[in-house]
Amino acid sequence: MSNAALVSLAAQHVAPTYGRYPVALVRGQGCRVWDADGKEYLDFVSGLAVCNLGHCHPAVVAALREQAGRLLHVSNLYHIEPQIRLAERLTQNSFGHKVFFCNSGTEAVEAAIKLARKYSHKKHGEGRHEILSFQASFHGRTFASMTATGQEKFHKGYHPLVPGFRYLPFGDIESVAAAVSEKTCAILVEPIQGEGGVNVPPEGFLQGLRDICDANDLLLLFDEVQVGMGRTGKLWAHEHYGVAPDAMSLAKGLAGGTAIGALVASDKAMAFEPGDHAATFGGNPLATAAGCAAMDATLAPGFLGRVEEVSNHALKRLRELASRHPIVKDVRGKGLLLGMEVDRDAASIVTKGLAAGFLLNVAVGKVIRLIPPLVVEPAMIDRLADFLDGALKDLAA
Repeated sequence: MSNAALVSLAAQHVAPTYGRYPVALVRGQGCRVWDADGKEYLDFVSGLAVCNLGHCHPAVVAALREQAGRLLHVSNLYHIEPQIRLAERLTQNSFGHKVFFCNSGTEAVEAAIKLARKYSHKKHGEGRHEILSFQASFHGRTFASMTATGQEKFHKGYHPLVPGFRYLPFGDIESVAAAVSEKTCAILVEPIQGEGGVNVPPEGFLQGLRDICDANDLLLLFDEVQVGMGRTGKLWAHEHYGVAPDAMSLAKGLAGGTAIGALVASDKAMAFEPGDHAATFGGNPLATAAGCAAMDATLAPGFLGRVEEVSNHALKRLRELASRHPIVKDVRGKGLLLGMEVDRDAASIVTKGLAAGFLLNVAVGKVIRLIPPLVVEPAMIDRLADFLDGALKDLAA
């Protein structure tokens, strides 16, 4: 079927919850995807930071095929071999000791919220339930994670929200210290804000949060759903800052394009007992087999170092554009989560990019957010930079 036919069929049968572009993507390989009409695109969105290894990574595809022929699903009433192997990989390569598996980023954040309240209830009894999160944050679309999200546009039409959340300025450690009370049980933060505009924390901010949590027996919760799995040039974004959380939420790139979520927690924080939380499909054999393959590829010698090298090249090209185009106000980010902020709405650049064969994304209206597969080539970055040069001229006109 053609793009037009699929778009028409979708309008009849698919819930209108997304503002979709009028193309249907039907095939992908590496950093390229193709639509139903056969047009090729360079992908700088990665399924919103999911396809970190590129589309259809051979090791992930092989793991899925092998596992699909062996065992697709059993209940978590029984032990699941690939789930155990992925949990081992995660704990061996992080601060954590135990892993709860689910199916998505929002579920992983919901699990973190439940864990924080369960931990506090066990240690302190009733009353300590409040979670501090941050303005411009994004934590998911289900009710508690949506409530934790510090952007009013996601709350409209859904009141009353879940009680027990407060939003503070990202990067302002004094505001956080002043907000802690006898009701506080945890601080929830993205080490780098993605959906909020690729906002990198100021020096010392995450360490300040760690210190506040330690002084008040609060759990420090990191949302690494978008920034984890090598996206920033290190396996976990918080490694850039030398600060470990008590628990972190993962999803997106964890299984190379397969739906998965996980909450990694320290022994101290793991307050869950049998029956406290569950997910029918969480940690299923198929997703966790893909996760093992994705972890192995990400941890392969030289992989993360190459992300840093390509990031440096991308930042150089973006900063060259900023020096030539006054409408560019900032270039920021880490690894291959990069943002170019302009002084006006940038949606037209996404539309122009689509016509020119690029998949692009804009966050908070004015930040061109680049989240390509981590296997992107410098030459592909150069092609994008050349396109952006012309697109920025047009935007300024």
